[in-house]
Amino acid sequence: MTPFDPRMLEALVCPQTQGPLRYDAEAQELLSERANLAFPIRDGIPVMLVDEARALD
Repeated sequence: MTPFDPRMLEALVCPQTQGPLRYDAEAQELLSERANLAFPIRDGIPVMLVDEARALD
């Protein structure tokens, strides 16, 4: 498994709100609290598609 480089957060924003993201290392997801979505990270690459995101509880 390729690790995610947290420095990528400086360049990434939520595709729905254009707001900031938070990295959840344990779940391997990027969280958009404004959009209430979690974007998966697969093989170290964030999947920034709203259709691939899951709703946060």
